[in-house]
Amino acid sequence: MLPNRPQNLPATGRLGAMSSEPLSFGEMLRSARERLTPADVGLESFGRRRAAGLRREELAQLAGVSVDYIMRLEQGRVRTPSRQVVASLARALQLSRTDTALLHRAAGLTPPASGTVSHHIPAGVQRMLARMPDLPLAVFAADWTQLASTPLWQALFQAPSVAADPNQNLLVQTFIDNSIGKVATAQGAPETFERALVWDLRRSAADYHHDSRFQAFTADLRTRSPRFATLWDQGRAAAHQSMVKTVHNPLVGDVVLDCDVLVVPDSDVKIVVYSTSQQGTDAEKLDFLRVSATRAI
Repeated sequence: MLPNRPQNLPATGRLGAMSSEPLSFGEMLRSARERLTPADVGLESFGRRRAAGLRREELAQLAGVSVDYIMRLEQGRVRTPSRQVVASLARALQLSRTDTALLHRAAGLTPPASGTVSHHIPAGVQRMLARMPDLPLAVFAADWTQLASTPLWQALFQAPSVAADPNQNLLVQTFIDNSIGKVATAQGAPETFERALVWDLRRSAADYHHDSRFQAFTADLRTRSPRFATLWDQGRAAAHQSMVKTVHNPLVGDVVLDCDVLVVPDSDVKIVVYSTSQQGTDAEKLDFLRVSATRAI
């Protein structure tokens, strides 16, 4: 046995890589949990740890499921978790695309196919989320489904974590719920932001013309929102990049921030980050929310 390595972790560091028999879902879950530390996922380590890796309670918190459910999965008493649960666990455990596919297969599910909108967050982006909690930062899929966010993002926008509400989608919030305008206003007019959002989605459409879920999503938006339909039917396509926004926060009032959108290489996920200069009223308001977010954790 190699020293300083959890007993259940394969020697290669990949799930099930050294075994001739495929690992069960529970074995994969336990192995992946044991190879992460609290620091890897942005959590404080507390108390005496009898075993390496994350506690079940910590994984449950990150994935938005109960501790009892994690235990039953690892013990094999539950063998068929839902696709949503598997995706949440894979993100919480910072699995690679290969290991995410293996975890899906172990649950009896078809892995996410190429040419479909991926909800996989690369490990490097996971590290950014864990190590940069003092920035209002969130990660989105190509269809603008939110995949993860930092505590400061949640404090700034008074929004739940993805674990608490996995169905947050920026397009739905903008064109169906009409809730985003109450939270933030783009410099110039709300239409500036709406155009940027739709044109970015139109840009992604070329990559997902065989993705039935993506096609159904855009068709539903066109049916339910005349504003979206008008912008979509213009046929314009452009990457959503940067703009200035005023965020309407109930604790500190209006905060004027720069909003930048970054695309991750070899991935279709987007990182959205808000920032301001180091001095001034807006920086002070952000600092206040930063302290509030830290206390909430």
